[in-house]
Amino acid sequence: MSSTVITAAPTGAADDRVKGGRRRFAAFLPYLQSLPLWLVMGVFLLIPIATIVAVSFWDDQEYALVPTFILDNYRDALSSRVTWDTYLSTIRYAVIVWAATLAIGFTVAYFLAFHVRSTLWQMVLFQLCAIPFLTSNIIRMISWIPFLGRNGLINQTLIDLHLTDHPLEFLLFSPFAVVLAFVHLYTLFMVVPIFNTMMRIDRALVEAARDAGAGPLSVLRHVIVPLSLPGMSIGTIFVVTLVMGDFVTVQMMSGGQSASVGLLMKNEISLLQYPSAAAHAVVLLVTVLLMVWAILRVVDIRKEL
Repeated sequence: MSSTVITAAPTGAADDRVKGGRRRFAAFLPYLQSLPLWLVMGVFLLIPIATIVAVSFWDDQEYALVPTFILDNYRDALSSRVTWDTYLSTIRYAVIVWAATLAIGFTVAYFLAFHVRSTLWQMVLFQLCAIPFLTSNIIRMISWIPFLGRNGLINQTLIDLHLTDHPLEFLLFSPFAVVLAFVHLYTLFMVVPIFNTMMRIDRALVEAARDAGAGPLSVLRHVIVPLSLPGMSIGTIFVVTLVMGDFVTVQMMSGGQSASVGLLMKNEISLLQYPSAAAHAVVLLVTVLLMVWAILRVVDIRKEL
């Protein structure tokens, strides 16, 4: 008479396999959740940039693009005195606009965060700063022409007050008009991150500094400014990148008397010189990335995220 012995699989081994599978799935889950973001970035950012880089090495013959690999576009871009002058002009605009927007943005944010006690009034005044953004940039630029023109409001007022006997030519179609328009357009990009940073500052630190005998300027210098650096750096990145890539403002407000890298690329595109424009775009992208890298080396904006 024979007997059958039935052995069951150890339950501990099965549980370990299940737990191991769950751990692997939990480790893979963040990548799965970020997949839509990577798809969007790949389609709308990485692929266009890769296309621009590829076209920058192509050649153009009359009205046709020739897929090849040449360095003539970069050689022409980097060896031209006009290109260097254009980049220097663009960087000069970026620095001046950055300094002006930082001064205005910090002052406005400081007033809203530390001198306006009511949250309601903070939001109301903040919305007043944002109202101009309900219109397009072009309309806001055009609105300066009646003020800055030869027969504009400012010149007529100065003449009526006998402060000058002739219209001031530098007010319109000049570098001054370009900087003024840039500051008008992009100051809010500096106000928002600085205000957001200042609202996170612990008011107990300010009170402790005052109790220790620090005056208003000392509190501003040693407490508020250091704690506001992340917001200031974020605003700097916004303003600098926007100014470096802008061409409409320079074209309209300078009357064609000033140049920028964006305007240079726009003119090349209008002449169907796509490889040359792509090379300038790559050089501009590298320049802006180096500027952003330098900012991030100075200030750790992860404190703001």
